[in-house]
Amino acid sequence: MPDICGCAQMIDPEGIVSQFYPVGGITRELLLRHGELVAGKALAVLDRAPWLDADREFVVQAAMLHDIGIGRTHCPELGCTGDLPYVCHGVEGRYILDRIGLKDHGLVCERHVGVGIRADETLRRKLPLPDRDMLPLSLEERLICYADKFFSKTDNGRHEKRIAEISAGLKRFSPEYGARFMALHRWLTRRPDGPQDAAEG
Repeated sequence: MPDICGCAQMIDPEGIVSQFYPVGGITRELLLRHGELVAGKALAVLDRAPWLDADREFVVQAAMLHDIGIGRTHCPELGCTGDLPYVCHGVEGRYILDRIGLKDHGLVCERHVGVGIRADETLRRKLPLPDRDMLPLSLEERLICYADKFFSKTDNGRHEKRIAEISAGLKRFSPEYGARFMALHRWLTRRPDGPQDAAEG
C-alpha cells in the first residue's frame, strides 16, 4: 500500500470520525481501517496513472470519511444500530459532513454508493433516497467510488477483490452496474491515447 501519512494536513479525518464513533468501538475501527485501505488503493491508481491530475490530499481525506454515515443505518455486523437501510449511508454521510462545512467531502459520501445511483433507479427500485442523481462526477469522486469496491468492511479488508469479482458482484444487482464499473475501471487505468495499463483479471 502507498504511504498515505502526511497527505491529509488540512483536516483530521480520524478526529472527525472519533466525534461520531467512540474510541475502541468496532464501528470506528472498521471505518478507519476501511478508509485507509480505500485511500491506499486510490493513491496506487494515481501512481500508475500520472495523467490523472487529482488532489491527492483531498483523496485521502475523503477516502477516510466516505462511510461516516453508516452509524445511522441498521447493520449489526458493523456495529451499526440505526434505523435506516444500509443504502442510505452515503446520503447520511453527506448530511453529517455538510453540517461541519465539508461539502465536497460530503458529495463523495453521497456519490460513492454502488457505482453511483441515478434518480430513475431510486424511483424504479423504490429506494429511500432523495430524488436526485447521485453519480460520481469529479475525478476524486470517481476514484474513491472505484477504490471502495475492492474492499469489504465485513472482513476488515483482509481480501482485496479482483476486477472480475467486483464486476460479477455488481452484476448480481444489475448488469448495468457491472458495465458501469468496467467503464470506470477503463477510464481510470487507460491512457487517453494509449493501451490499457491494468489487467482486468
